[in-house]
Amino acid sequence: MSNIYRKFREQIAAGGDTQDLSEEKSGNGFVSLIALVAFLVWIASRNPWMLVFVIGLLISIFLHEFGHYWTAKKTGMKVTQFYMGFGPRLWSRQRGELEYGVRAIPLGAFVRIVGMSNLDECDPQDESRSYRSKSYPRRLLVITAGSLMHMIIAVVLFVAVYSFAGRLGETGTVRILYPPVEGTPAAQVGLREGDIIAAIDGSTIETRDELVEVITSHKPGEIISLEIIRDAQVLNEEATLAVNPINAEFGYLGVGTESVDYIAQSLPSAVGYAFRDGAEAIVNSVMALPQVFNPANAIDSIRSTTADPSTRPSTIVGATQVGAEAGEREGLKGVLMMLAYVNVFVGVFNMFPTLPFDGGHAAIATYERLRSRKGVRYQADFGKMIPVATAVVALLIMITLAGLYLDITQPFG
Repeated sequence: MSNIYRKFREQIAAGGDTQDLSEEKSGNGFVSLIALVAFLVWIASRNPWMLVFVIGLLISIFLHEFGHYWTAKKTGMKVTQFYMGFGPRLWSRQRGELEYGVRAIPLGAFVRIVGMSNLDECDPQDESRSYRSKSYPRRLLVITAGSLMHMIIAVVLFVAVYSFAGRLGETGTVRILYPPVEGTPAAQVGLREGDIIAAIDGSTIETRDELVEVITSHKPGEIISLEIIRDAQVLNEEATLAVNPINAEFGYLGVGTESVDYIAQSLPSAVGYAFRDGAEAIVNSVMALPQVFNPANAIDSIRSTTADPSTRPSTIVGATQVGAEAGEREGLKGVLMMLAYVNVFVGVFNMFPTLPFDGGHAAIATYERLRSRKGVRYQADFGKMIPVATAVVALLIMITLAGLYLDITQPFG
């Protein structure tokens, strides 16, 4: 067995790095730390909202691991490491039995709890504080605490945005977003950015979908009566519809409109919407998992010159691009909403029931509980699961590389 595979096997079984600070050879962590800081400065120089989103992700990752750490300590388990990042140590300190710090690759974090499996060796005197020695409810709480923390983060962000900035919803008014293009019927009758289209042919218009439905129900060349509200004044105009550039059978006015905006919510209403929208996001995330783990989607996306955003793989780079775009369009509330949905997806993704995810450890703990009889605890052999974990890690690496390639060559926004 090669040293690389042996180390990989040990880390999968232990749920983290098995090498203590005193055992690791010192490296040039200062240089790596400077490089990491320089990278963050570069991000800020490109787009400040991108940096805000990255900081939000780092805080979310820290809170995920803090969930594991806090519940492990409260349930009597021994925690020896708490690191942000993977790979070589950049900075670390020892406080009591806990070693904490920062590592070079900012793609996650980990908490090291002793005795995670039958392959994870620990000092005999620590066995009573090992993960594997604790009851099923305690192990399940600790291993799911990271994903639970993501859900808590999402609900808090939802409530904060809905309470202070409002929740996206239909406003009952259809507002023109951009100046109409020269030569379109809208430009010819003098419609402007900010105008509200209140009615067409005497019928009240309250949503963008209603506007589209009414316009496309007319033929090119037909005349429609528009009731416009501009600066609290009501204006009446008649427009002759042009040919729709997408379908020549439909009429065309030529306006970009929106009827959705942030609507302020009371605190009780914000909490209710937060749980409802969070539950909906969980369902959507579960439904997206088959696409995420389908290598055919990654291959098809790479072959395509314009990959489908709904099926293409992506990475933290792509999420940061979308987060920055949300910040430019809607400010801080847009970034926070994006972070809320990312937290929900990461929480669901992390509970996928196979190693090396937390969901794999939860599934194994549940299997052990079901196999236990009359006070005799059954203990699963992690050695039999390492090949599956290896295959999953290989698949994740392939999908991640494909997603990174697409995020660079076909960036979002």
